[in-house]
Amino acid sequence: MIGRIVATASLICATLIASPPALAQPYPSKPIQFIVPYPPGGGTDLFARLLGAALAESLRQPVVIQNRPGAQGSIGLAAVAKAEPDGYTIGLSEIGSITANPWLYQNTGFDPVKDFAHISLGVTYPNAVVVNPGLPAKNLKELATLAKTKPLSFASGSAVSQLAGELFKIVAGVDMLHVPYKGAGPAAIDLAGGQVDVMVATSASAIPLVRAGKTRAIAVTGPSRIAALPDVMTSREAGFPDFELVGWFGVVAPANTPKDVVAKLNSEIKKALASPAIIEKLENAGLEPRPSSPEEMTELVKSDYARWGKVVQAVGIKPQ
Repeated sequence: MIGRIVATASLICATLIASPPALAQPYPSKPIQFIVPYPPGGGTDLFARLLGAALAESLRQPVVIQNRPGAQGSIGLAAVAKAEPDGYTIGLSEIGSITANPWLYQNTGFDPVKDFAHISLGVTYPNAVVVNPGLPAKNLKELATLAKTKPLSFASGSAVSQLAGELFKIVAGVDMLHVPYKGAGPAAIDLAGGQVDVMVATSASAIPLVRAGKTRAIAVTGPSRIAALPDVMTSREAGFPDFELVGWFGVVAPANTPKDVVAKLNSEIKKALASPAIIEKLENAGLEPRPSSPEEMTELVKSDYARWGKVVQAVGIKPQ
């Protein structure tokens, strides 16, 4: 009897000793899912694929990009918020999808602050005002004048794109028909095809079609001109100082993701965005690498969330 007890106790001890190493596998030990809440073809997709490839190399695990468009980014972000908080699902956040959408939609499926671990800021960018090449307007003043003489439409592929268009209507004193799209890619295609007249897009989405001659840029909305479009005036230079807007992309995980995992991902993102090759590709697309600490990213989200609330109320948009 005593022998059985001793043998059983020994077996239990051996099991307990052996278990911790099996459970405590170093992160990451399997593929990471990177959710992009927009279709392929836009600036968000470009950024995610460059970053994902760099993370896959440094973490030695596949980083699988999943495009989940819908509701101007809300569907993809809601999927991130509801995922297991283990570091194996991360997502791309964008100024509009995460800080403006909650003011535009009655139920986005997430709280921009409480439901995410904000890992790092990724890039900042100015927006560009682009028009159908057949439109005679060459700058913002000409666009405003034209909009007062004939009906014009503006496309949006994100919440910020929509609010930027509405903001221009206010500062220019004009009216234009809003035509929403599920992403910057489809909106840009219709703009080039002449189905819509104007679009406020991320510089990354706008530049390829501008360079190809399929659309024409008439302004950038940042505080200074950008290298990719050196001849295009800023909105301030064009006489519209109140029409200034700088956007950003960031990286998030579900709330309650372990702090050591967040710290690991933050460190690797900073390394990736310091790569000269990645910097060059991002800057060519009009995106400026701007990694941050998780705390800085959280404060940025809080600040922009509050700011967009004021803009939406001023514009008078009712949540859908």
